[in-house]
Amino acid sequence: MEFTLEEYAQRLTKVKEAMGKKGLDTLLISDPSNMHWLTGYDGWSFYVHQGVIVALDLPEPIWWGRGMDGNGAKLTTYLSPDSIRPYADDYVQNPQKHPMGFVAGILRDHGLEKKKLGAEWDNYWFTGKCLNSLASELGEKPIDATGLVNWCRLIKSPTEISYLKLASKVCQNVMDTAVGAIRPGLKERAAAAAVYHACVMGVGDVPGDHPAIFPIMPSNERTTCAHLGWAPQRDYAQGDLVLLELCGVHKRYHCPLSRTVFLGDPPQKLKHISEAVLEGVARVLEFIKPGVTAEAVEEKWREAIKSYGVVKPSRLGYSIGASYVPDWGERTVSLRPGDKTVLQPNMTFHLMPGIWEDDLGFESSEPFLVTETGCEPLTSYKRGILIP
Repeated sequence: MEFTLEEYAQRLTKVKEAMGKKGLDTLLISDPSNMHWLTGYDGWSFYVHQGVIVALDLPEPIWWGRGMDGNGAKLTTYLSPDSIRPYADDYVQNPQKHPMGFVAGILRDHGLEKKKLGAEWDNYWFTGKCLNSLASELGEKPIDATGLVNWCRLIKSPTEISYLKLASKVCQNVMDTAVGAIRPGLKERAAAAAVYHACVMGVGDVPGDHPAIFPIMPSNERTTCAHLGWAPQRDYAQGDLVLLELCGVHKRYHCPLSRTVFLGDPPQKLKHISEAVLEGVARVLEFIKPGVTAEAVEEKWREAIKSYGVVKPSRLGYSIGASYVPDWGERTVSLRPGDKTVLQPNMTFHLMPGIWEDDLGFESSEPFLVTETGCEPLTSYKRGILIP
């Protein structure tokens, strides 16, 4: 286990309090990041239905999943054997037999079938058939409890912050590796392979891990898109523009970072955008402190770059923490207009002011921790256009 039993107990109490405010007696969790945060479960088994049940009347969560993953739950969680419920393999991808029938059986075993049940409707792992199967088994649909656990994760514990700071060390080495690998004549896929190696190996005595998002490393016209990878057949060449959106991972905690590389003398437009973004980032980091809202942070950004004529229509950033594919964000706070979340100490974010225009893109982001008096960038990596 990566955390003390006391910390897991505190997390469970926080989730149960949130359930009570929503009028829920029972909660079905299917997001692997939330499962991990609440129980420690760590396995690449989310391609089949699995989850955790939290009930106000039960002292600990119940993990349920595919039979062959039951031992993984015993090895990676703090749960007692009675709270680990594997299902038979004929539930797997069987049109005639859905795992939600097994879940309903667990609820009946504990007298919870008539209690108010919530589920994470809007995530990648809870399908329409899950919803309909539960409704058929229990007589009514569960209440939508999307994000309930995610919001409980927003303020990080000291141990979580320590893991994020170790992930930042891995992150900076990953970025160094990428920048060092981008040179004329080298295959783009070779640079991507070096990035993967650095991400998993870590740095010094700090181990890394697999990232929740693949290395985003587009070049030239591909930099006009936000989420493209490398071109497998292509060699880097003089005059190339390359965007890097990479990450360091430690114990599933993600520290992402973006930078822009140019092989040669950057064009004036790229320099202009870089100046605007760096001005905006500096002003925003000075502005952030406990008590300001997420939308006020984004407003400060727009104010700082207004004179440059540079526009960013997408959100400015988002909360980060422990994650699994396909996303290293926590899916809670967004730094954008309309998000009135008040920033508090020990929240962590990725300030991501990416600019993608019709002819080129630019990225220079900053992960940060909200402190008691302001904010602390989690990396000290050089900003601006990087020229190897």
